Parts: sequence; structure tokens; C-alpha cells
Amino acid sequence: MELAFRSPINILLPKANPPSLARRLPTPSRAAISAVVSPPPKELESRKYSLLQAIQETQRGLVTTPDQRSAIEEALVLVEQYGADSSIDLDKLDGTWRLNYTSASDVLVLFEAAERLPFLQVGQIFQKFECKGSTNGGVVRNVVRWSISNLLEEQEGATLLVSAKFSVLSKRNIFLQFEEVAVQNIKISEQLQALIAPAILPRTFLNLQILQFLKTFRAQVPVNGPNRGSLGGLYYLSYLDRDMLLGRSIGGGGVFIFTRAQPLD
Repeated sequence: MELAFRSPINILLPKANPPSLARRLPTPSRAAISAVVSPPPKELESRKYSLLQAIQETQRGLVTTPDQRSAIEEALVLVEQYGADSSIDLDKLDGTWRLNYTSASDVLVLFEAAERLPFLQVGQIFQKFECKGSTNGGVVRNVVRWSISNLLEEQEGATLLVSAKFSVLSKRNIFLQFEEVAVQNIKISEQLQALIAPAILPRTFLNLQILQFLKTFRAQVPVNGPNRGSLGGLYYLSYLDRDMLLGRSIGGGGVFIFTRAQPLD
């Protein structure tokens, strides 16, 4: 969602910056279908619907069979054919996108961890682009909602935020320069609130200070600096319209399917 397009989780384990970006702008072979004539609008909407139907029972990519993955790839390519030669529209890209499916192992490992660990919950994953009015790049924020049972609110008890700058390198290739990883928006559960400050007892100044600290807590770690090198990734935005965004991580990192979401708070 490297979302954009490597998962927000993979950003925590980024790969080294390629030595020469100018010489490394490959387009995924299945996504570059320049010889195919774009389908009419009604057919395009039908293809998008078929793609969303194909991923419907996959739990965002966690549960898929080889046949399902093959069907999803075929449906994905049929949508990617539309406008394959056009440049990405940054005004249209601007906004919030919800992850519906990925084949990227570095995102799936998070879903797998939530399946194995009964206390861990993984909620919605978003990609937030800030590039309206720009012609050469902007900012992208990977947002992962997560929680711990009984300690934080269900599904959205905390937020993992990975921020990066991105630059447009060609019609549909962008390069991300990762900047910061942060944990914020801690929302503790009613059970924990009751433990810290029981309703039947007067809330002392210390009780209230603890609650306020948890609500405003933000831990951040820069991922770029003089001693850290340059961390980034190269991505191919294979399709974009008003309500769907498709991307592929160059280098075999998987595919990503997003749909437009409401702006985040």
C-alpha cells in the first residue's frame, strides 16, 4: 500500500537505494500492454467489477489458492490495459486509498501474525497521497490501523504511520524516499481506562495525566540520515481513476489493489 507500492510494513525493512534510477525503470511485463486498445467505459467498469469480485473472499490476499491468484492476475491485467500509455494524474492520485488486496509477502506477514496471535488485530490499511497541484511528486503516508485485545480499542486502537516523499521518474514510475516511522493515535480500551482510573473512585491528577499522556502519545523514528544511507523504493502505478488505484512494486514485491476512501482524520 510499500504501499506506493511497497507495503507500509516493508518500509520498516527497506532495501537500499538503486545505484542508478535512470537505468532502472523497467515496467512489469504483464502491466505494460501498450499494443492493446483501451476498452470502452462500460467494458472498463465491468472489468473493475470482475477484479473486485475476484479478490472478495481472499481476506486482502491472506487466503488465496493458486487458481485464485491466477484469476486475480488475469483480471488485474485486463484493467491495467486501460490507459496504459498515459501519464499518471497527480491531482487524481491525491487523497486516501484503502488496501483491498495485495500479494506482497511483507504485508501478508502482518495478516498472518494477526491470525497466529489472538491478541493482535490488524484493521484497515490506507495509502494517503498529498500531491494535488504538483507535477513532479509529493508526500505519501502509509497508514496501518492495529490493536491489542483488551488494552486498546477494537481494530483501530493505534496507528502505524510511515511517511515518505515521492518523485515522478517517468509516465507511471515513482520513487519513494522514506523519512519516518511513527506510532500514534493510541486509543485505550474501556477496561484499561477503568484500571487506570476507576469510575467509582475520584480521579486524581496523576490518573488524568496518565490518560492524557496515552491519548497524545507519539513515538517516531527517522529512517533517513547521514548514518543511515538513503532508503527508498521504485514503483509502477499501473492504473488510476476516480475510485481505483493499482500498483506493482518493481523487483517482485507484489501487486496492490486500492479503492478510494474517505479522508482520514
